[in-house]
Amino acid sequence: MDLIKKLGSKNFFVFNLVLIGVIFGFSLAFLSFSCSTPGQNNTARAEEAPVIIPEDSMAVAEGLQTVFRGISNKVLPSIVELKVVTVRKQQVPQFNGIPWEFFFGPRGGQGENEREEREYRSQGLGSGVIVRKTDDLYYVLTNNHVVDGATEIYTITNDGKEYEAALVGKDQRKDLALVSFKASDFYPQAVLGNSDDVQVGDFAIAFGTPLGFMSSVTMGIVSAVGRTGGPAGNINDFIQTDASINQGNSGGALVNIKGEVIGINTWIASNSAGGGSVGLGFAIPINNAKRSIDEFINSGAIQYGWLGVSLQDADKDTADILGLTGKKGALASQVFIGSPAEKAGIVPGDFITHVDGREAGGSSQLSLMIGDIRVGDTVNLTVIRDRQTMEVSVRIEERRDEVAADNSKLWPGLQAVALTDNVKNGLGLDASVTGVYVGSILDKTPADIVGVRRGDIIEGINGTPIRDLAGFYRVLREETSRELWFEVKRGEASLETMKFKR
Repeated sequence: MDLIKKLGSKNFFVFNLVLIGVIFGFSLAFLSFSCSTPGQNNTARAEEAPVIIPEDSMAVAEGLQTVFRGISNKVLPSIVELKVVTVRKQQVPQFNGIPWEFFFGPRGGQGENEREEREYRSQGLGSGVIVRKTDDLYYVLTNNHVVDGATEIYTITNDGKEYEAALVGKDQRKDLALVSFKASDFYPQAVLGNSDDVQVGDFAIAFGTPLGFMSSVTMGIVSAVGRTGGPAGNINDFIQTDASINQGNSGGALVNIKGEVIGINTWIASNSAGGGSVGLGFAIPINNAKRSIDEFINSGAIQYGWLGVSLQDADKDTADILGLTGKKGALASQVFIGSPAEKAGIVPGDFITHVDGREAGGSSQLSLMIGDIRVGDTVNLTVIRDRQTMEVSVRIEERRDEVAADNSKLWPGLQAVALTDNVKNGLGLDASVTGVYVGSILDKTPADIVGVRRGDIIEGINGTPIRDLAGFYRVLREETSRELWFEVKRGEASLETMKFKR
């Protein structure tokens, strides 16, 4: 009875009335909020506070846009598309007497050499830059891999006209080539800049014919300079850029904010199967190509200077053992007998840091620096030997492929690896083992001839014990004028090699 009285009381009625009012108020507020739209709110805000672009900011943007328009108008007329055709001949199988000839060969004495040959034509494309003009003859700089093996070459200029072109010269080591075409029309030469002045963060504009889209321009910045590790055999120190570079851009121009060519677009690093741009493009610095243009025109090939050493970069362990920590340069691990280097007194184990006062950043840069020295010139090399710095004067000779490939003259002909604790653990050697590990042997070299093998541990030279890598190079240097032999540990056996007389 008490519950019934409470439910029917005046206080309970008032409470219910207040509760219903609260619920109704919340419902009305929710309905009003739901009926309003974001567009209406944005419109209201836009009407209340319109977006204003500052005039000074717009002037800067328009000024930059004008600059890029001017660069494009200046450079594009000197950019060409290169179409190349490669023709291959292949014998066509004869099946006229199927199934007889298919199983038993041609009848009637028809031999293999009498079979019909058919030509197969494959096409490719790339880009090029007009860099020289003599009367009505234009010279176009491009990549070697664009025209290598081409039977026919055609240039298509920015105005859409096509001209038959001829190969003037090419070089695989720098991946450069020069082609020429004749035209009565005028086409401007590109302005070549100074790639030594290029710095990370500079504007970089790429011109070329990516994927066949002629006269394309992309923009980015210089991401890095002095990059190495390009396609096999390439000795350039590349400019890296995030300006989009794709297939067909090869041979095109990389240009600075002044409209000057600072590089020749050459290759890209990509994870995609088709080799699409991921912002990792590389260009040959134009300073690497300037002298090559003249040499192509004069002789059809690049003449390289030759020092006569086998260079390698010193890893951390090697640098620590040889006292080279913090030093930039390249290790002359081997020297060609009778080479300019040997004549000047350079020996295996010398660490070359400078060429005529210019720092060598590593083996690739040093190879490029030596290669660019004119044949017959004398240069001063800064060398670290036994932790001592010295100057060596060398007269550079011409690099000839047949001489550089003659392993019989490469001394000693092996790669000596420091026996660090990690190496010993990896080889399962006792910690007390001393000497150097033979990481590789080149065929027909002195070390190969006397019987040294990959995996050997060199414990001594001419009876003098070898404790570490520094000792190996020191004893090798001191014993160079005598008959040499190596004492090696091969597996569980210790033995002496045959003797070699230099």
